[in-house]
Amino acid sequence: MTDEFQPKMSFRPRRMRGSVLAALVAGTMLGGAVQAVTADTARADETGVIRPDTQIQTLPNFVNLVKQVRPAVVSITANIRMDDADEEGGMQGQQQMPFPFPFPFQMMPQQQRRTVEARGSGFIISADGFVVTNNHVVKGATKVTVTLDDGTTLPAKIIGRDPKTDLALLKVSTQSKLRFIELGDSDKVEPGEWVVAVGNPFGLGGTVTAGIVSARGRDIGDGPYDSFIQVDAPINRGNSGGPLFTQDGKVVGVNTAILSPSGGSIGIGFAIPSDVVKNVVFQLQKTGHVTRGYLGVVAQVITPAMAKALGLKPATDGAPPSGALVASVSNSSPAEKAGLKAGDVITTLNGQKIDSPHDLAVKVASLPPGTSATIAYLRGNAAQTATVKIANLSSASSPDGSVGDKSDVGGPRLGVSLSPLTSDLRQQLGLGASVRGVVVSDVQAGSVAEQAGIHAGDVIQAVGNSPVDNPGATVTAVRAALKANQSVLLRVLRNGQSIFVAVTPGAPDDSGASGGDDDND
Repeated sequence: MTDEFQPKMSFRPRRMRGSVLAALVAGTMLGGAVQAVTADTARADETGVIRPDTQIQTLPNFVNLVKQVRPAVVSITANIRMDDADEEGGMQGQQQMPFPFPFPFQMMPQQQRRTVEARGSGFIISADGFVVTNNHVVKGATKVTVTLDDGTTLPAKIIGRDPKTDLALLKVSTQSKLRFIELGDSDKVEPGEWVVAVGNPFGLGGTVTAGIVSARGRDIGDGPYDSFIQVDAPINRGNSGGPLFTQDGKVVGVNTAILSPSGGSIGIGFAIPSDVVKNVVFQLQKTGHVTRGYLGVVAQVITPAMAKALGLKPATDGAPPSGALVASVSNSSPAEKAGLKAGDVITTLNGQKIDSPHDLAVKVASLPPGTSATIAYLRGNAAQTATVKIANLSSASSPDGSVGDKSDVGGPRLGVSLSPLTSDLRQQLGLGASVRGVVVSDVQAGSVAEQAGIHAGDVIQAVGNSPVDNPGATVTAVRAALKANQSVLLRVLRNGQSIFVAVTPGAPDDSGASGGDDDND
């Protein structure tokens, strides 16, 4: 961690710090009561002694709630290969991220050369032992164990993982029925509402913290479908995968990331909404992987200048028009078949308001492929509607022209999506005009590419001794070698440095996941 991210600290004189500590202890002895004293209500008797006229406001008491839900909250221990542990968020992965935070907060020391023991949290959602946690808690794990609240340790199998939402589903083996908790309705959560986070930070055992919801729908740039609940409840390392409760004992979020310059909690935490969890867990439980809806538009934010140029009317409160401006429509896509055109402004999807392109992407992705959806949009300020049949993102052609070798049905799969090295990508990656190769735009969970350590953003420059400069040639060369059951040596440009990555056909998926995300972005 670099010095510029260290928090600034100020020191008080020793006597002052003692006074502050005494005040904190005294406040604790009040048993959750807050006393408010104002100059207007304070009065003094004839001796001059001030007799405050206080008002006492009692804070929420979570004792009964915690006692009832704690048996369903578990601690997760994962043995993770060193190369995979380096990729997981937190302080381990900051050097590989485009920003130092926010980051997943599950990380443990990595003194061993081959594997590290990482700890996170999770919670039981069924009597037969299904457990929800974060993908980054168990990614690359060769062994996973779950410890119940009573200390019982059970082996766990990874049923499926979804990197795009950072969720994973486990199954523990047990002869008895387990106590479990229900997923609530995160759409009903409001800023200012009290919430409780339960987890296993720093391996201390079950720990409880409380706070309020700060905001909903936060996009922190961690994934394509970010829509986090922001909370100020203190959340620390090891809380990854733990539940976020409302006062009625329902889980409304999965604690996933924090915004922190120091690695510890500063009161800005993020949880995956339970509505997202329900959809992902259902699919993982049913098929072991997640499919997402596809509309086929490239959309952009409506700026005030753009709204004026398009002649869009402002909202009733004078704010700029909300919605997603369609910049382009993919050929033969559901959007094109429904008649959508560049310049249209999508305002609602199935009656739900669309505030931004990101909002549209999240809502479309949550729709099951094959379902019909109603889109309301503006065309030249005229309100119109269209019915679209949502397609499967994994089988759709990407609007940026990317090619996924996993979209083909025949032959062995590497498990990546490849894009041509366009001028825009060169600029984003900071590459000169002389660099040749193809860009890895996505890596499928559990694939041989992931097992080999290939990352999104890598530039594949050669397969064996043969240089490559287009996705088709790369896929052909890799598949030819894999089909012959040979290891493939790739020359990869990563962060400005050339490295070699060996891909072995039929590499075991030590995570135990039966499938990953089929999306081909």
